Amino acid sequence: MAENSRVRPARRAELLAGGAALVTVVLWASAFVSIRSAGQAYSPGALALGRLASGAVALGLIWAVRREGRPPRAAWRGIAVSGALWFGFYMVALNWGEQQVDAGTAALVVNIGPILIALLGARLLGDPMPPRLLAGMAVSFAGAVAVGLSMSGEGGASVLGVVLCVLAAVAYAGGVVAQKPALGSASALQVTTFGCLVGAVLCLPFAGQLVRDAADAPLSATLNMVYLGVFPTALAFTTWAYALARTTASRMGATTYAVPALVVLMSWLALDEVPGPLTLAGGALCLAGVAVSRSRPRAGAGAPGAADGTAVTGADEVAAVAVAVAPDTVPEPRPERDRTS
Repeated sequence: MAENSRVRPARRAELLAGGAALVTVVLWASAFVSIRSAGQAYSPGALALGRLASGAVALGLIWAVRREGRPPRAAWRGIAVSGALWFGFYMVALNWGEQQVDAGTAALVVNIGPILIALLGARLLGDPMPPRLLAGMAVSFAGAVAVGLSMSGEGGASVLGVVLCVLAAVAYAGGVVAQKPALGSASALQVTTFGCLVGAVLCLPFAGQLVRDAADAPLSATLNMVYLGVFPTALAFTTWAYALARTTASRMGATTYAVPALVVLMSWLALDEVPGPLTLAGGALCLAGVAVSRSRPRAGAGAPGAADGTAVTGADEVAAVAVAVAPDTVPEPRPERDRTS
């Protein structure tokens, strides 16, 4: 009887973590469509500020209603660093970089982020790096390369654009690693709300450009910018933090390689954008690598002798195929050419 009473809360935790991961992946995958629209009318800095301002307002309202209060002092360092790097610098650099290079090149370069997360997590957080994790990351990165190459060739790849995408990847990795310790003393909502606010404040120098762009932008672009702030930022970053609090930064980074494959599938089903053979092969490699990185020796669920020294949970396994990549970095599949033309 006592054993059953322990199983039920554990099962509930698994479902909540899996649901949070699923929300994150769907919303972050949808962000690339909105950025394509809003980015035609808004400059990189203005788009980042508009997105973060919308997200900060939405998060602030939820935070006030829930009365969670300010984060404890121990969490502020991680919140400030992740807010500056991930919410602020990352979004500006990525928006700017994707205007300089084609989508495939941007996806290729930014996908070094999970590798950097694993390296930084091992060095700064003491995250374990078992052989299966390293092997899975290698397979998934090969898949990301294949997906990126299949999408490249339709635009230029300037040195500035590549440098900006590299900087975005570094900022993304640093933000995730800084956020992880903060989640040990503050809630996911607190970390996300104040991190978003930090990013918005740092982007205030773009306020003048935002006002000018908004005056000329079509309503659809402005609505897409607000959507980016409310859903892929406010909601998805909160569910990301909830999931990150329940696993290691290294494993979260490895599982993010599932998203290129998921976006390809979503675009195929929802937008009728038919991917080519190389894109499909790359997506399959991404998923295979995630499966390898999440696999463990047969030691039984929750066994203390797991490969990375942590207990195995059902939530971890659900998150293996659900947790998202750094948002807005996955290129859309190239539509199949009309054979009748």
